[in-house]
Amino acid sequence: MLQFLRIRNLALVERAELEFSAGFTAVTGETGAGKSVLLGALSLLAGNRADKTVIRQGAEACEAEGVLSFSGAALARVNALLDKLGLPACEDGALVLRRTLPATKAPRIQINGALATLGALQELGENWVDFHGPGEPQKLFQEKFQREMLDAFGRLEEAAAKFAAHYQIWREGLREAEELARAGRMSPDEIEFTRLQIARLDQLDPTPESIAALERDFNRADKAQELAVLATQLESGLAGEEGAAAKFPMLVRAARELAALDPVAAGLAQRLEAAVVELQELGGDFGRLGAGLDFDEEATRILQERMSLWLELQRRYGGDAAALRAKREELARKVSAQSDIDGTLARLAADSAAREKALRREAAKLREARATAAQSLEKKAARLLQALGFKQAGLSIAVTAAPELREHGDSRVEILFAPNPGQAPLPLNKIASSGETARVMLALKAVLAEADATPLLVFDEVDANVGGEIGAAVGRELAALGAKHQVFCVTHLPQVAARAARHFVVEKHHAARATSIVIRDLQGDSAARVDELARMLGDRSAKSAQQHARALLAAE
Repeated sequence: MLQFLRIRNLALVERAELEFSAGFTAVTGETGAGKSVLLGALSLLAGNRADKTVIRQGAEACEAEGVLSFSGAALARVNALLDKLGLPACEDGALVLRRTLPATKAPRIQINGALATLGALQELGENWVDFHGPGEPQKLFQEKFQREMLDAFGRLEEAAAKFAAHYQIWREGLREAEELARAGRMSPDEIEFTRLQIARLDQLDPTPESIAALERDFNRADKAQELAVLATQLESGLAGEEGAAAKFPMLVRAARELAALDPVAAGLAQRLEAAVVELQELGGDFGRLGAGLDFDEEATRILQERMSLWLELQRRYGGDAAALRAKREELARKVSAQSDIDGTLARLAADSAAREKALRREAAKLREARATAAQSLEKKAARLLQALGFKQAGLSIAVTAAPELREHGDSRVEILFAPNPGQAPLPLNKIASSGETARVMLALKAVLAEADATPLLVFDEVDANVGGEIGAAVGRELAALGAKHQVFCVTHLPQVAARAARHFVVEKHHAARATSIVIRDLQGDSAARVDELARMLGDRSAKSAQQHARALLAAE
């Protein structure tokens, strides 16, 4: 869940720091007060695109920072995604997101303290927040997500994954046949050349372990050779016939003669003699170091040849050791197939036909299971739709057969809705009213809450064009949804706001030269909450409105 949100210089908000709790949170305020700022901050942290017009006028940058808390399977999923993205794991289950949008510089994104890309933020956003409101992309509008949610509701994920694996095997067989047919017959020279390449790959034997050992041994041998050369040069330069030590005897004799003439020089002569001995010993030590290095010219030559072969094959075929082994198998299949192309193609065709037949049976079974799940989902959603004011609306989930197999089967899944009697059911994204769309989404989310793993659900205008009893029903359903998710809802209805476990009010303040927005948390302030609900009812100063507000808060 979202625990903490900091907003700085976003739209008209100079600074806000908000703490949240689990369950249903309502956001209210006068029309035009800026309630969408809170959703805008969440949108930034979800990785949605934003232009620099959202920066507060006169500020150098705007920033949104959020702290989300995960545990159990949800934490494991987030950490796995962070690992895939090359980002730090959550500490103590906390995911820390920060996005800064400067007026003149490049934007900056940080995830758990590490710099990240907008794409990484978007991928994470898909796993923690789902927006439902005008202008927001809604996952349930896409057939892919409708099908996945239906599979989750019907507990069909395992069957769908099994089908996808079988589908990939079938497609691989088709690709192999296509490649063989396209390649055609090879000439004797082409066959001989291909066999030569296979032999060279076999000579290298490119496994990850063997390549790692080759590179390690080559670097060691190359270093040993360089060290041996340097040690030999030092030995020769110090103790060799033409080395420094050979030039010193004449100097030593001169020093001794000087010491005989002047005893004061005796100490200097002794130091010179000691230096000569030290140089000779150094030369010997360097010689022994060079002789002791494990350097075998023949072994080094073999390593150099294998390294040259590895680099050549890598340049030719690209990739790592696994890619080279895959290329070796591909070349071997090509040569093997040449002995009987027609027979190989016939065998591949028979195998593919058998696999397709089995897949179509499996796809039909999966489609039937989806249709059964769709009927159950329709019935559960119908009750909620009636409570939300659609007394005679029709919602159906069409599961039809597609002529072609896909990775998910042969099912087409589409949620259709007719808000009024006599209207033809249409896909959800064709519904004109955003208020109707939001309420349909609410009904589906309430039914699918157990299957949907998205922790935070954000609703905007969920109460559009409704009031009275329907508004109270919307509030009850949001509160029920809050038992399994963290729910945010921007609302104009007191019946909805009264059901929230947490209540924030957005207020716009006008000064002589500036306008600002303040977000107040009404947690623990029952009088302020009654006052806000009375305002929403029409007149905060009216005694009847105050009484009605208290009644709404007391209602179960």
